[in-house]
Amino acid sequence: MMFINNFDPVAFQIFSLEIRWYSLAYIFGLLFGWMYSKNFIIQDKYVKKLFDDYITYIIIGIILGGRLGYVFIYNPKYFLNNLNEIPMIWNGGMSFHGALIGIILASIIFCKKNKQDFFYFTDLVSLSAPIGIFLGRIANFINSELYGRETELIWSVKFIQIDNLNRHPSQLYEALFEGILLFLILRFFYSKISKKTGLISSLFIIFYSIFRFIIEFTRSPDPHLGLVFLNLSMGQIISILFLLSGLYLFYIRNDFKK
Repeated sequence: MMFINNFDPVAFQIFSLEIRWYSLAYIFGLLFGWMYSKNFIIQDKYVKKLFDDYITYIIIGIILGGRLGYVFIYNPKYFLNNLNEIPMIWNGGMSFHGALIGIILASIIFCKKNKQDFFYFTDLVSLSAPIGIFLGRIANFINSELYGRETELIWSVKFIQIDNLNRHPSQLYEALFEGILLFLILRFFYSKISKKTGLISSLFIIFYSIFRFIIEFTRSPDPHLGLVFLNLSMGQIISILFLLSGLYLFYIRNDFKK
């Protein structure tokens, strides 16, 4: 039952302009996240208006953070020798953890400027982010990138643009767990736990880090990095650091210390 992946990364073409699935994933991820937050979460009319401006900050944070995170975390040596390629995001190379840091910095700037609760807005992003993560991982699958390690499982996939090996569809695992399941978990906790801001943000970091760490065992490490430490990938090491930060945030935003 092995599946052969030979998708075209280009969704459609307008004259000489290629529209890629990856670009559409970003666009629709932001669009659906914006609609979800405004229609199902935010109640205050003034905050709804502010949220429109906030999206611009988020876009900048994602692009700059995601790209610079990839440059400095995953391939600094190459980009130090090829500085002109750093802005070329259309060639691929974005880091989720870098994008997350970019969103945090963008949120700090936005909330200070507008005198808003930082954690309230990061909670909004956390609740809607799995939508974008889901679409992004589907785009990774279509692009035959971030593919899995070799396996003989019946649902293995042969990425023929890469090689003739049967591999884990690790992108689909991530779409399922970091996208759909994480969305449902956060929605459940948002409706059940205290509305104290910051808790949803901490749970997002905690559950995403756990899912990412586990799924990385099925994902091929970056060829130029390999397994970095204790047979763990760079993604797993960073996930551990973010998991610890998420647990700390959950502790300080809860009432355990009282």
